[in-house]
Amino acid sequence: MTAFLIFLADYLTKYAAVSFLSDAPVKILGNVLKFDLTFNTGAAFSLATSKTIYLSVFAMAVAGFIFFFASRIDSTKWAIALGLVLGGIFGNLSDRIFRSPGGLQGAVVDWISVPHWPTFNIADSAVVVGVVSIVSLIWAQIPPRSAVK
Repeated sequence: MTAFLIFLADYLTKYAAVSFLSDAPVKILGNVLKFDLTFNTGAAFSLATSKTIYLSVFAMAVAGFIFFFASRIDSTKWAIALGLVLGGIFGNLSDRIFRSPGGLQGAVVDWISVPHWPTFNIADSAVVVGVVSIVSLIWAQIPPRSAVK
């Protein structure tokens, strides 16, 4: 459910960004936060812009691992963390598949801009929060599966 909600929020906000931000950025909080439409062919921080297909294949492999691993957990915290990552992967991967030029090489729609940071989207945020949550769960030694009683 978490993955679906993240994917839906990401899809709807990207649709709105493409529809309403094509002409110019919109300042929300002065220079602190603005909505600015960009298309990113790379990974975070615009890294690997010429390696889009590899990023897509890596994302699909991670999604496959999450599906495999998720069937073996019963922790709500782990399920939410994995759902955040999976929803973010699907959000950006759908851009890679369906946006020009397609074929796992499409540009990702980014639209949230803050100073001194690359423009990002809901999917990017979900992946980061999900990964930080997973690291925190590991650090706190919270198991993904209850001990058998």
